[in-house]
Amino acid sequence: MTVSLAPRVQTRRSAAELQAIAEAGAAELGSLTEREATPAAVVEWVARTFDTGAAAVACSMADAALPHLVAEHLPGVDVLFLDTGYHFVETVATRDEVARRLDVRIVDVLPEQTIAEQEATLGADLFARDAARCCALRKVAPLHDALQGYEVWFTGVRRDEAPTRTGTPLVTWDAKNGLVKVNPVAAWSWEDLRAYASLHDVPMNLLLDFGYPSIGCRPCTKPVAPGEDPRSGRWAGLDKTECGLHT
Repeated sequence: MTVSLAPRVQTRRSAAELQAIAEAGAAELGSLTEREATPAAVVEWVARTFDTGAAAVACSMADAALPHLVAEHLPGVDVLFLDTGYHFVETVATRDEVARRLDVRIVDVLPEQTIAEQEATLGADLFARDAARCCALRKVAPLHDALQGYEVWFTGVRRDEAPTRTGTPLVTWDAKNGLVKVNPVAAWSWEDLRAYASLHDVPMNLLLDFGYPSIGCRPCTKPVAPGEDPRSGRWAGLDKTECGLHT
């Protein structure tokens, strides 16, 4: 499938309309305290509710379970890859494999500055001196800008990943980015994800089998020992557990 450098521009409904849709979807699909819809049913709801091209999938390329799930109901969906410039070779290879094998359209979302340009203005290795600012510049701001071309975005956030994610809803209004946010696999465990990936033979990042259960940028991601918190290898040694995309 085509790898693109810019997302499709959509004619968006107003923020008030989209917020009302998010609230209606949350009520229809259930929550932690009541019977929840399945991941497939959540994606089906999006397919019924939004025009073709209005949806995007955010994917870190740790695995392609979410892009595959969404593409089953929204073929050709845009998959946003935050190309920070710091990714593992294996992560870029996974992106390329997703583009080749799945019915999706990869969108490389780029920061305003290259690494060289950022280092010229802010100094070398910003990730080591101010990880939050580095994430803001190379991930959060670029994604925010890219999402303005859509009405709804899918994430692969799961409640079992970290204490900060235990209350993740299936559907919510994302006020920060101004669109509907959908987390169809929120209730999945890591085992559920691996089972889905195996069943459908979807691409998986090779690093998952080498002690990297959570994969971010190369300088800020370390392997973890069996049984440890899966996200303990992200920003290891720092008082930081999220990059800011979901907070």
